Amino acid sequence: MNPADVPEIFKPPINRSMQVLDRSFFQKVVRLSALSITDFKQISNVRSQLTKSQATIAIPMIKILREDDLTPGAKCLLLRPGIDADQPSTWPQAVSDLVESGTTKIRPFDLKLTYDDWTMHNILEAILPDMLDDDKETPTGFAHVGHVAHINLRTQYLPYKELIGQVLLDKNPTVKTVINKTFDVGTESVFRTFPYEVLAGPDDLDVTVHESSCEFKFNFGKVYWNPRLGTEHARLFESFQEGEAVCDVMAGVGPFAVPAGKRKVFVHANDLNPDSYTALQDAITRNKVDAFVNASCEDGRLFIRNATNRLAMHPRSVLLPSKIKVPRYAGSNARRRSLERAAEKSRKTLSEPRAFSHYVMNLPATAIEFLDAFTGVYQGREAEFSPQTNTKLPFIHLYLFQAKYEDDREELEEICQRISQHLGGQVRRDDPELDVNIRYVRLVAPNKKMYCASFRIPASVAFAQQPVV
Repeated sequence: MNPADVPEIFKPPINRSMQVLDRSFFQKVVRLSALSITDFKQISNVRSQLTKSQATIAIPMIKILREDDLTPGAKCLLLRPGIDADQPSTWPQAVSDLVESGTTKIRPFDLKLTYDDWTMHNILEAILPDMLDDDKETPTGFAHVGHVAHINLRTQYLPYKELIGQVLLDKNPTVKTVINKTFDVGTESVFRTFPYEVLAGPDDLDVTVHESSCEFKFNFGKVYWNPRLGTEHARLFESFQEGEAVCDVMAGVGPFAVPAGKRKVFVHANDLNPDSYTALQDAITRNKVDAFVNASCEDGRLFIRNATNRLAMHPRSVLLPSKIKVPRYAGSNARRRSLERAAEKSRKTLSEPRAFSHYVMNLPATAIEFLDAFTGVYQGREAEFSPQTNTKLPFIHLYLFQAKYEDDREELEEICQRISQHLGGQVRRDDPELDVNIRYVRLVAPNKKMYCASFRIPASVAFAQQPVV
């Protein structure tokens, strides 16, 4: 139920001038009626009948089953406002039937509400000034990163930021620290980190997060992490096939690379941010994907060329565990040795190819500017790819921001034009050789979208003469 849908009678008392959170102020007694039940075996049946007749309170924050303070050992089911224990004419038929049958007794009930009973929305509505009412929404949306709640307060809410932070902390048990981003739009660092202020709790941004069955530990103030992109991460790494090689150019702490490694995909992962690189190394070890994922800390443009060359010269091989399990109790020693030999013989080696199948470029603000690094990246290796072999040129998965237009087709055409300009080769959506797929990811601002453009490197680019540096 939205805060606006809570009946006025159940809303907390209002104090628009509160400067420091006073939890004791939020107390209220609501006069209701209740059905008292001494035979606990009847509770489920009574509750079902009352629910069908809409006779109980239907507000998630209020528990309708309570102790009966007038009858020791009995329970009460709270009835909705308008049902008066002393006025049978107000009773729904279900209530009348239950009372007349002797299954229950009706009685007045004083429902005592305190700060702990109201939601974050309810409390903020009661303390934020009237001048903010036109905003229609309380500032309760936040990103949850480990034990940290990260909010972006709009200007009008900044004078009340400590109040907002404390209420958010109180009402979200898994949150220990509340921070607010303090930079103006356009002042982000090259590492996509941001200045922040602590609104509530300790200044502790060392977090542990879980995504795609993987665990990551990092300092949220020093690396980039967006908890809203988990679905997008999975969409891409689940498209990788076992045994493929992937070049993750702007890997961050590894939300693509580490889950891909768990799927037995060979990943060369890189990030320029030393803190991201350290967290990436930790994630590789922590999630036991060392055999499939390695980490680098290089400029992305150099990494594209260096990783491509390193792979060609030093592909890896991994001896996979056997699918034959030797039971703990295998009978005789001869039987055990036989099973162990069979298990060892069944193990297969997964060999890394000499060329990448995918390049991931997840730096939406500037990744497109790195496309020139693909000029001549496979120069002299034409014999390794189609049409000489069945191997197609690799995919580039480019994340980028795009201005929002009235017609989506204009956005897609402009994306292709921008890619072509930076890549130095023509990329068209109707080119069957490039398998172009431009996918909308999310709206990041009223007039800005995030897309993932996937396309194969054009042969004219991949095999071109490398520019002289």
